Amino acid sequence: MKPFILAAAVAALAGCAGLPAATAGGLVDVAVIDRATGERLAVHHHRGKRYVAGTPGRKYAVYVANRSAGRVLAVMSVDGINVVTGETAAASQSGYVLAPGQSFEVAGWRKSTREIAAFYFTALPDSYAARTDRPGNVGVIGVAAFREARPPRPPAIPRPEPHAEPRAERDRPVESRAESGATGESGADAAEAAGAPGASGKRADVRRQREEKLGTGHGQREWSVVRYTEFRRASSTPAEAVTIYYDSYRNLVARGVIRDAPPAGGTPDPFPGGRFAPDPWG
Repeated sequence: MKPFILAAAVAALAGCAGLPAATAGGLVDVAVIDRATGERLAVHHHRGKRYVAGTPGRKYAVYVANRSAGRVLAVMSVDGINVVTGETAAASQSGYVLAPGQSFEVAGWRKSTREIAAFYFTALPDSYAARTDRPGNVGVIGVAAFREARPPRPPAIPRPEPHAEPRAERDRPVESRAESGATGESGADAAEAAGAPGASGKRADVRRQREEKLGTGHGQREWSVVRYTEFRRASSTPAEAVTIYYDSYRNLVARGVIRDAPPAGGTPDPFPGGRFAPDPWG
């Protein structure tokens, strides 16, 4: 399968180059973005893993930025499913190709070179994975990044000694023949983006019980134009892999990933100031 590359006209619309990334790697930066506000979801670190809290019903996008000086193929999965092909995800599959320094937001399941179905947080039974009988990996976002293979250098042609060949041979042009190789594996580029939600609201007593596990739904169709390109991977294994787990705020608190937040207004201060007790009526 061929890869996608973001069309030049759409690349200018990615517009997230200055957005701080939730996960900074050597090759790519990855964040989960609230589509309504454009803000990244806070990342919580727990036992060596990264988590974000989503809100049911809210749309989100996965922001990816290429930090390198060469093209990069980003193979992306949500809930164990390839976001481009809809297959059960594997790193060898199709993805998005980013130019050097390029960033974009992947906002949904790709339906064609012109449309996506928006990502949104939802209860597990409504998730795309569950509705396609693959609920076993709900709650995780993955990006496998590959560097592009450099074309092989042509063999060096030895320079003859001036006295070793007659004039007729020295003046004859040398014909070079380049062998054509396989075009290599696919990668794809992004289209317009969409976002992801941030957890908000009252946080009291969230540890008492868990909510139903969150998954990612198959939302409404949206315009998102990409085109195909060729990409040859420098290696069969990713140069870098980024994994972000997600669930509701309540569930992450119940699991100990997020500690209970202080009550609204902060922690009471027993000595906030004042020298004498004033009359209550002023």
